Amino acid sequence: MRFEILRLDDVDGTPVDTTVVDAASVNRIVQQAASIGQRIWIRPAATTAS
Repeated sequence: MRFEILRLDDVDGTPVDTTVVDAASVNRIVQQAASIGQRIWIRPAATTAS
C-alpha cells in the first residue's frame, strides 16, 4: 500500500509539499517529522484503475 504524506505549513496548516511513499517508509518519515516538530498529514495514496 502507498501513502501520500503532505508537509503542512506551520502557520495555517495548508499543504506545502507532498510525496508518495510505500508503507515501509511511513514510520521513518513520521519519526523524522516528530523529531523536528514538523506537521504532516498522512492519507492513502489515490490509486488508478488499470
